[in-house]
Amino acid sequence: MHVETLEEALAPFREDELIDEVVSIVKSGKEAVVYCCRGGPKVDAELVAAKVYKPKSFRSFRNDALYREGRVILNKRDMRAVAKRTGHGREVSSSLWTNHEWEVLRQLYAVGADVPRPLAHSSGALLMEFIGSPEDGAAPSLKGADLSLAEAEAAYLRLLENIQLWLYAYIVHGDLSPYNVLYWLDQPVVIDFPQAVDPRFNMNAYSLLQRDLDNIGRFFERFGIPNESVSLTEQFWAAYERP
Repeated sequence: MHVETLEEALAPFREDELIDEVVSIVKSGKEAVVYCCRGGPKVDAELVAAKVYKPKSFRSFRNDALYREGRVILNKRDMRAVAKRTGHGREVSSSLWTNHEWEVLRQLYAVGADVPRPLAHSSGALLMEFIGSPEDGAAPSLKGADLSLAEAEAAYLRLLENIQLWLYAYIVHGDLSPYNVLYWLDQPVVIDFPQAVDPRFNMNAYSLLQRDLDNIGRFFERFGIPNESVSLTEQFWAAYERP
């Protein structure tokens, strides 16, 4: 069940001594607000990031059925409620998004993907590694980073490696863009995975993969890097399907 306030969302992290205090807002979006927090005694970091989901935010997620395909709801009461779009069903749908992002991050971090280290989650928030430093603040998005040609080429290749690695781990981001890629210590770090899909169970995965590659490809075109999203999608998908 979703919580309705910031304090309720962060309370489990305080109780587990994972955070001491909220320092500042890093980013505010339609679905969530990311806060920079001071790490507690049980965390080996001065700063951590808390992504606090806005109440009811995912009830209006654009084309949510596109991403939900293949996700299983085991509880029959919950399944019926979601199908009928009752109040309880909408709460269940919201939890599906938030819990899903936690599980995806854990899975990708475990295989070595360039994502923030997941630390904990509550019914309304996700606690993870803070990308940035106390001195310089939060890392800029790829869109706001000042990249040289060499840095852009290296970042693009690193992102392609990540996208292929995610696919081997049965993950397609589904909403990848220069706005949800951070750039820190000369490499990209990808965030925002609530809408990620499993290509084994979602028939839209191929088109979502191509869209991800095209979004990234169009950004790097400004550096003279050809956008080869169509051929890359075919290449990555063929390698994924190969026995």
